[in-house]
Formats: sequence, structure tokens, C-alpha cells
Amino acid sequence: MPEGNGVLVVGEISEARLIATTSELLNAGGKLADSLGQPLHAVLLGTNLSNASEEAASYGASKVFLAEHPLLDEGHVEAHVTALQQVCQQAQPSVLLIARTQLGREVGPRLAFRLGVGLAQDAVGVSVDPDTKKLLVTRPVYGGNALAVVALSCIPQIVTVRPKAFEVAAKDEGLRGEVVRVPVEIPTSVVRTRVVERVSGEAAGVKLEEARVVVAGGRGLGGPEPFQELEKLAKLLGGTIGASRPACDAGWIDARSQIGLTGKTITPDLYVAVAISGACQHMAGCSGAKVIVAVNNDPKADIFKEARYGVVGDWRKILPAFTEAVRELVR
Repeated sequence: MPEGNGVLVVGEISEARLIATTSELLNAGGKLADSLGQPLHAVLLGTNLSNASEEAASYGASKVFLAEHPLLDEGHVEAHVTALQQVCQQAQPSVLLIARTQLGREVGPRLAFRLGVGLAQDAVGVSVDPDTKKLLVTRPVYGGNALAVVALSCIPQIVTVRPKAFEVAAKDEGLRGEVVRVPVEIPTSVVRTRVVERVSGEAAGVKLEEARVVVAGGRGLGGPEPFQELEKLAKLLGGTIGASRPACDAGWIDARSQIGLTGKTITPDLYVAVAISGACQHMAGCSGAKVIVAVNNDPKADIFKEARYGVVGDWRKILPAFTEAVRELVR
């Protein structure tokens, strides 16, 4: 593909609206576009895209490409790759940003292969080299134990970005963007799976990824009952509960509450880690927290290296006292 122009953000839609990660990408993309002196564009895939396209424009996209096809409504990976390949051939972006969601993890590598370019995955930071005008991508390596900065040279420069790595873009309802409809052709033969059934789980309270306060427990709690105590504290603080992988694997709490490299990435204002050792795989999912408070009976636990405040002792004595102190403060 020849030298491109523009930063293109791949949007994802839920119930005819952009999901939060897309607005985060538009924020990151806008900064890159300013540094490169290029426009910010977005691409949306599916049907009934008018509301989402207006929303993308309000977040700063000066041009919104619409790839409309019924096969794109079901999240079929190959259908998305086929459509995005055709959009890229028309838009010819210099940079392509994809959220590292369940769909993005599948689409990114396949699209890069189709276009014959490289891919930087799981980015937590992106910038522009002032000399070469190429992207510099910061991404975790060794299970999140270190950060590496990689450079991309081929066009388009494709990056999958970790959710919550950037703030949501500022919204301006007065902004309008040019809408470009891309007639995509998707053979039915590329779709090798079909949706048999959708099962929606009940979600109560604040979503883990969006919570400003998270209280999480680990293997050291010893069982499922202590999570009820964590939930009391989380509710007092206006937050929600999470867990490390061992607690989820043991069945003490739903797997959707898992935080870490193989779980969810969170960026709360306050993260309270109770009986969590602080392995690098877990910290990869919560290192973006503004303040970490750790409670652990092992003074050498790795969690204390990351925590701003730490309490060494038995959580059975510390947690009730902490909860009562918070209750007194919020009365």
C-alpha cells in the first residue's frame, strides 16, 4: 500500500452507539493526527450506522467511512477483516487503530497479514517519532513485568490499543464529519461460523472496567464468603469488586470479575487489593490505577512494590475496621 494519509480508528458499536473504547481510540487518534499533521477518520461496520457516525464525528472524526453489510452485525471475524481490507484500500490511512477487545484481538493480526504489514499489539501508549514521523508504540512484555517501545515502519501502521489506556475523547455535539459510504463485498463463504444463541447475563451495579473504585480479593481470602465483606466496602465507596485469577479459578467469584493479563484491565481512581500477592500477571491489569492500597500478611509481597499505601497484617482484623471507618466517614 502506498504512503498513506490520515489516522483511521476502527469503531465498535453496541445497540447503535459507539462503545467506550472507540471514544478512547478517537482521543488517542486525535493526538496522533495532530502530531502527524493529518486528519482523524473513523470507520464503522454493520447496519443502521447513522447515529454512531454522528457520534464519531462529535468525538473529532472529520470523515467517517461506513461499511454497511448485514454480515457485519454478528461480529464475524472474517467478514470484518474482508470489509476493513476494502476500506483501507479506499481510505489508505497511514495509521490504523483497533481496540484490543475480543473482536479486535482477532481482527488485528488477520488484517495486518492481508495488508502485508506489521502489527503492534496491546499498546498502552502511542506517540510519533519527531524525526521519522513513524509511530512509537509502548506495550507490556514479559507478562507485564516490563514495557517495550517498538517502532513501526510499514504503511498502514496498525496498532491494537488496550482498553482504558487512554481517556475518553471530549465530545462536541456541534462537530460534523463527512460521511463516506464504502460498498463492501463480502462473500458468504468467508463466514464459517454462525450465531446460534445470545445469552445476556444480568449486570448489577458498576461495571468493573468503568468503576472509579475497585475492591479486589485473592487466594489469601481462603474461600468465597470473604467476598461478601469486600462487597460491603466496595458499596460504601461507590465501587465494585474484582478478583485475582486464583480466586476466579477456585470458583469463589464469577470469572467476569478477574483482573489481570488474562482478565480485565482497569484504571480506577482507587484500587484496594486484599490478600493479593501482586504477581506481574495480575498487575498488568491494574497498574493503571491512580492509587493502590494493599492489605497482605506477607511484608515481602510484590503488591507492596506497586502500592502507594500498604497494610501488613491479617485481613480478617483489618478489613472490618477499615469498613467501619469508611462507614463513619460517609454518614
